[in-house]
Amino acid sequence: MDVLSLATEFQVTAETIRRDLKALDRAGLLRRVHGGAIPAGRLDFEPDLAERESTAADEKDRIAHAALAELPAEGSVILDAGSTVARLAASLPLDAELTAVTHSLPTAARLADHPGIQLHLVGGRVRHRTRAAVDAWSLRAYGEIRADVLFLAANGFSTAHGLTTPDLAEAAVKRAAVAAARRVVLLADSGKHGQEHFARFGDLTDVDLLITDTGLPEAEAAAIEKAGTEVVRV
Repeated sequence: MDVLSLATEFQVTAETIRRDLKALDRAGLLRRVHGGAIPAGRLDFEPDLAERESTAADEKDRIAHAALAELPAEGSVILDAGSTVARLAASLPLDAELTAVTHSLPTAARLADHPGIQLHLVGGRVRHRTRAAVDAWSLRAYGEIRADVLFLAANGFSTAHGLTTPDLAEAAVKRAAVAAARRVVLLADSGKHGQEHFARFGDLTDVDLLITDTGLPEAEAAAIEKAGTEVVRV
């Protein structure tokens, strides 16, 4: 719907409609675009950080805790932009001694004061919705490193459609991060299974291990494992 049509239908000013659409966008009920709004269910809809943090919070906490077992005893990790990965960063034990690389500002903020982490913040254009750096600087940085483990995030995953996210620029950085790691661990709650978003950045077979919650049915987990990806349900 466009702003002017809504203003006419409800007999209010265009400014009132803009304020209402902005509030509805913050609530995740629609997506605000130039001149109006589109449904929240579209493939390119992208929730903001507050909504991501509050969605499936208990499941994300369990996934992040289980991911601690996948940290190398020493070496390097890449931490992707994502609310579950940020929870992992916040849970790192104080005696952990690792080199950590991230393009996520929230994740970097969680690690900045960690005594045993050598933190490398990847630069680039920062997207307001996700607080993640993207574009050429980010791609170049990931092209220059080789990390032991990548803890990856995705907005959607399935054997049929692979790994997807709403934004093409973020998809490109995720693809570069996958290429920069020897081992890929996907942290994704079961609500993302079967979801398909606009930008595809890989196959599920690019993932060595999927850590998810018990909301993913056993049959689906078995199908993913049959295709070559280990699955842990917590």
